[in-house]
Amino acid sequence: MRRTRPRVRSIVLLALVGSGACTRGEPPSWDGGSLSVAPLPTLPAPAASAAVEAAPDGGPEAGGPGDPGALPQTRERPREGAPFQARASVLWTAIVQDDADAALPFFFPLSAYKQVKAIPNPEADWKRRLVAAFRRDVHRLHEKLGPRAATAKLMEIDVATERAHWVEPGEEGNKLGYWRVFGSKIRYETDRGAATLDISSLISWRGEWYVVHLAGFR
Repeated sequence: MRRTRPRVRSIVLLALVGSGACTRGEPPSWDGGSLSVAPLPTLPAPAASAAVEAAPDGGPEAGGPGDPGALPQTRERPREGAPFQARASVLWTAIVQDDADAALPFFFPLSAYKQVKAIPNPEADWKRRLVAAFRRDVHRLHEKLGPRAATAKLMEIDVATERAHWVEPGEEGNKLGYWRVFGSKIRYETDRGAATLDISSLISWRGEWYVVHLAGFR
């Protein structure tokens, strides 16, 4: 009997070690490296739109997850990479479907506008003037597409980058500077051939273009 006791102890110890290696309900650990979240959507239009939390007025939630205006401005010159193309697709879908609120991910963020403007109530100006005009303009562009809206195909948003200008703080009643460009175009095709829609003004936030005026200045 004395000779068998060490063998029993070894079996018990092995059982304890094996049970401790994977306890019930414990998920396997992730060893594939860290994950990062992009500040702006890079998916097709529906997913990109859904990625931005909605505020009561239909825009991005100021300071919420995914809000680029929660971060400070930079002087980085805007580019037309994947985030820009995703927002452009959202804008086009909104025009085709006559749904301006769906295009607010491409509109200059409220939280950024509050940082930029040196006026008494920038939030009211953003909602009552800029967004109100944006909604009207999306509807008018949808009407311009007419019965071919459902079959019109977006080709590109052509940003007139050669005209881009850095607006210094103090100009136009602003506290912060930004890049601005006039005269960009939405290029699309229908069964009648190529056509364009105007974008009056884009301005930058942290190296990305956003719409502030689709048609004219109000």
